[in-house]
Amino acid sequence: MSASIPEILSGAPLTAVGVAVVRARETARPDRLYADPLAQEFVDAAEAGYTAPDAPPGAAELWANALALADAVYESRTLGVRLVDDELRAAAEAGFEQVVSLGAGLDTYAFRLELPDSLRLFEVDLPGLFEFKEVVLAAAEAEPCCERIVVPADLRADWSAALLDKGFRPEVPTTWIDHVVGFLPRADARREIVTVTELSAPASRYGFPVIGGDGFAAVVRAAPGADRIFPAPSAPSVETGPGPDAREWLESLGWRTDFRELAEAVAAYGRAVPDSIPPGTGNVVAERVMPR
Repeated sequence: MSASIPEILSGAPLTAVGVAVVRARETARPDRLYADPLAQEFVDAAEAGYTAPDAPPGAAELWANALALADAVYESRTLGVRLVDDELRAAAEAGFEQVVSLGAGLDTYAFRLELPDSLRLFEVDLPGLFEFKEVVLAAAEAEPCCERIVVPADLRADWSAALLDKGFRPEVPTTWIDHVVGFLPRADARREIVTVTELSAPASRYGFPVIGGDGFAAVVRAAPGADRIFPAPSAPSVETGPGPDAREWLESLGWRTDFRELAEAVAAYGRAVPDSIPPGTGNVVAERVMPR
């Protein structure tokens, strides 16, 4: 790695480590909803970098903040991980040949879900995150079960060219998994969805989580130091995500949409939805029904 781990894994990439903490904790449970043996590898590598004697000032405290945030979101986030796992398995069973994970973070779908070797899984995320991720995967000698294609790109900018350059085929129906659209400023979020639309053949699927009310903000405020990882927008007028009319807007772009409340979606898992999760939290699932 060309820079120290605290330099590489700051801001959004550090949240990816937090989700790895969630997955490692779930994997250790006897009643686990899923298993991700590589999650602890990422956590150990990140912790070693943040707590090293030569780490930048404040790095150890920031690492403690990341662990506190992971604890705060564990119950809801671990359910979200299982939901995405099931969605990817369903896509493979339905015969999808392409999956794109937007904001792929440190998850390891290609290594742990036993996807068919004919499936092409594109992972799109910031270059710095992959600088860390690929080193850890190589050290673990991890081998993907399907074709895994890494696409270093900033989803707030023009990322379609990078995806196409890596061999993405827009004429092939695609399953899109979006981990970041809800956290992007409104203009960036809508721009990203327009790009997904332009790259989606009919019958493509696109999904993203929706957090009702002030749910996530309340969690962040409750976790010690979490505001250092998720700083407040520079202006109160800065809104995030595609907006309250996201479904109607998606349908105007040529998508058929559906919404599933989180409690309904996870009913079969045997885990209660945390009381802190407000009504209106769930997942939007869209199918491309006509060209734009």
